[in-house]
Amino acid sequence: MYKKILVPLDGSELAEKVLVYAKEFSARMDFDVLLLHVCARDQYEALPMHRAYLERVADGLRTQSEDIRAVIGAQQKRETPQIIGKVAVGYAAEEILRYSDEEKVDIILMATHGRSGITRWVLGSVADKVLRASRIPVLLVRTPAAEEMVYDQWPKRTLLVPLDGSKLAESVLPHLGILAKQRGVETVEVVLLRVYEPPVVPADYPASLPVSWEEHVEQEMARRKQEGEQYLAEIQKGLEKAGIKARSEVIIGRPADSILEYSNTIRFNIIFMATHGRSGLSRWAYGSVAEKVLTGGTSPLFLVRPV
Repeated sequence: MYKKILVPLDGSELAEKVLVYAKEFSARMDFDVLLLHVCARDQYEALPMHRAYLERVADGLRTQSEDIRAVIGAQQKRETPQIIGKVAVGYAAEEILRYSDEEKVDIILMATHGRSGITRWVLGSVADKVLRASRIPVLLVRTPAAEEMVYDQWPKRTLLVPLDGSKLAESVLPHLGILAKQRGVETVEVVLLRVYEPPVVPADYPASLPVSWEEHVEQEMARRKQEGEQYLAEIQKGLEKAGIKARSEVIIGRPADSILEYSNTIRFNIIFMATHGRSGLSRWAYGSVAEKVLTGGTSPLFLVRPV
């Protein structure tokens, strides 16, 4: 069971958009919240100001969390989680990773841009460095979309899980199982999504086949759809045994484009993805599926790097 979440803040309002998620994790799932602000070495003299900033944010978050717990009646049943702030001096990504190890954090919750200006995945960005090295899941909220997807104002949560048939991609499922119960399974719906690319002539159409290309495409798409439905049915069965409501969808198309179109049409609270699976997402690079889903979508992205 997860118990602690790390929330890096840079002092900007954009970075603070993730706090709406942090208060939910604290109030409903008893997460301890560690707020971390990293300042550069040449800002050492401003440490008291940075500490005052974090104390103010922590106090506000603590009050909001206690209000939610009072409504749901959690205060009488469970120990109140801690919400604390820490200031570090150094390089942002290094300190985030160091604190996540030292404090035995379960999830890193961060915005994709704030003062650091991370509006897209670029080599050398704070988010990119954290994702490459983190051994724990990272929940990324794209801040321009945060106001559109206010987490605690939705009547229920719908979680999207794109899968490619690999065990690596399925590594998100244990994390999904834990977080799906944040408010109780009756408020959660999980959508399992399998995307198959359409057949292409060089790879899929031997000259010796007795059918036309059009007939081959039709047959191959039907075969892939059936294969995907059978695969997702097994995953769905496992989730429902755990008390998690789920349904599945199989789509023919380009993975990133199809995931984006589907997730933007049917609004999702969180999309769960592994950083690589059969599609080869072993590094963050221009054109990766996860990058396109993050930059083109509105839903937060829960990323797991299988180890």
